[in-house]
Amino acid sequence: MKTIAFASRNAKEILRDKQNLYLGIGFPVILLLLLTAIQSNIPVDIFEIEKLTPGIAVFGLSFISLFSGMLIAKDRTSSFMLRLFTSPLTARDFILGYTLPLLPMALAQVTFCFIVAIVLGLSFNLNILLAIILLIPATVLFIGLGLLCGSIFTDKQVGGICGALLTNLCAWLSGTWFDLDLIGGVFKAIANALPFVHAVDMGKAALARDYSASFLHFWWVCGYAIAIMAIAVFVFTHKMNSDNV
Repeated sequence: MKTIAFASRNAKEILRDKQNLYLGIGFPVILLLLLTAIQSNIPVDIFEIEKLTPGIAVFGLSFISLFSGMLIAKDRTSSFMLRLFTSPLTARDFILGYTLPLLPMALAQVTFCFIVAIVLGLSFNLNILLAIILLIPATVLFIGLGLLCGSIFTDKQVGGICGALLTNLCAWLSGTWFDLDLIGGVFKAIANALPFVHAVDMGKAALARDYSASFLHFWWVCGYAIAIMAIAVFVFTHKMNSDNV
């Protein structure tokens, strides 16, 4: 109950920030509309709606990292967190309390992106639902990245790291905007070692009914999500102990 109460408070904080909330949900959709318009005039294989939608959905999740990072960073730098440290909440309770309200928001963002894609011509079938479900570990991953950054940096630093660096890393290393094979070499090797391209390829494979490939990427993303969340709990625990000394 204590975790649910803390999660409820965080949900209210997220909903109060309507400007960033609308930006996080609306900006990926704007990109989807823009790139679909380009595709209709200058056909490009990578911008076909079946290939573009999973990439835009994953790119949009980078804004969730900004939300989670800013939320925890602001709490850390205020007296509110110091008061919470006197409560029976553990580091796991804190991380879970921040994660729970962000998950529905992230899933709503992904779902809205696919709904717009259906309007734009994406074939409506159960593979869309599968793609959304498979992207759940990706939402956990991006939430965890934000919580990790928020546990280390101030809210201003989080704005630069999650708002600029992470979104660009996700954009360039996910294969959303261009085929990674066009560059190849070290760049492609780095991209394949990170989870972003696997999250995008997982969605593409699900829509293409290539289930074996989609689940292969799924476990790769799951591994990153679990590792990042574990590191976030560890770092937050260290911060709690150091702040209480």
